[in-house]
Amino acid sequence: MNNKFIALLGTLFALFMLVGCSTQKENYDYTAFKESKPASILVLLPTNQSNEINASFGVFSQVTLPLSEAGYYVFPVNLTNEVFKQNGFTVADEIQSVSLAKIRQIFNPDAVLYINIQNYGTNYQVIQSDTRVTLDAKLVDARSEKIIWTGFASASSLENQQSSNSLISSLISAAITQITDTVRDHSIAISGVATARLFTPNPIKANGILYGPYATTKVEK
Repeated sequence: MNNKFIALLGTLFALFMLVGCSTQKENYDYTAFKESKPASILVLLPTNQSNEINASFGVFSQVTLPLSEAGYYVFPVNLTNEVFKQNGFTVADEIQSVSLAKIRQIFNPDAVLYINIQNYGTNYQVIQSDTRVTLDAKLVDARSEKIIWTGFASASSLENQQSSNSLISSLISAAITQITDTVRDHSIAISGVATARLFTPNPIKANGILYGPYATTKVEK
C-alpha cells in the first residue's frame, strides 16, 4: 500500500512539474522601458488588416481609458488625429509613417504608441457568431526612437459561452456579457476588452505594460 501511495505521489509530482514547465513564461526584458520612463503617450491611429473599414476608429476610441488608468498622460486622440488631418494625413498607414522627429516637433511626447489591428468584426457561423478583436502594439521612445515595449492581445464574444471553473475566466466572461448586451456595436465592445488586456499592467503576464508615473496603485514586476 505504501509503495503504491508513494508511486502515486511521484506520478502526480511529475505531472505537476510537466504542467508547470509548459505554462512557465520567460521574463520580459523591461530594461529599455525603465530607462525611458515615459509619462506621456501619443497614440497614433491604428493600422487595419481586417476587412472592417471602421476598425481603426473603433479601437482608437477604446485606448485612452486603460492607458490613463495605468498611469500615463494620453494625448487626446481626437485632437491629435485632427492635427494629422489638417496636415494632410488621414490614413493610418500614412500617419504611422510620419517621422518621430516631426512628431516631437509638433507634440513632444515621451513615447509614441503604434497599434495594428489583425482581426476585427463578426464572423457568422451556422449556429453561432464570433465577434473577435486581435491587436498587436509597440511603444517607441520618442527621443531615442527605440522600441521599449511590445504587446499582443485578443478578445472574443465566444468567451462568455465557454464553460470554465476559473474564477478569473468567469469574471471576464461576465464582463464581456454585460458589455456586449449594452453596446449595439459588439466590435467596439470587444475592442474595449482587447485594449484593456493589452494596456492594463499585469504582474502575472509575461510582457504586460508597466505602470506609469501617475498610477495610484502599483504592483511592479
